[in-house]
Amino acid sequence: MEVKIGVQHAPREIVLESGQSAEEVERAVGDALAGKARLLSLADDKGRRVLIPADRIAYVEIGEPATRRVGFGAL
Repeated sequence: MEVKIGVQHAPREIVLESGQSAEEVERAVGDALAGKARLLSLADDKGRRVLIPADRIAYVEIGEPATRRVGFGAL
């Protein structure tokens, strides 16, 4: 699952591929924004954790996993 997270006062967004389902990511974001958690914590496919302060989240975009394209025709 591809997740893009915009952070306030940061010039770039955070993009990660997560093994979590869309519902799990949405629940984690909802809990962080509702004040139940002070940090948004997501794990990527490589086992790394991304922690973002809940009060700095600008937006979260949850999408489908991207298919890898090979070759020059994929542009």
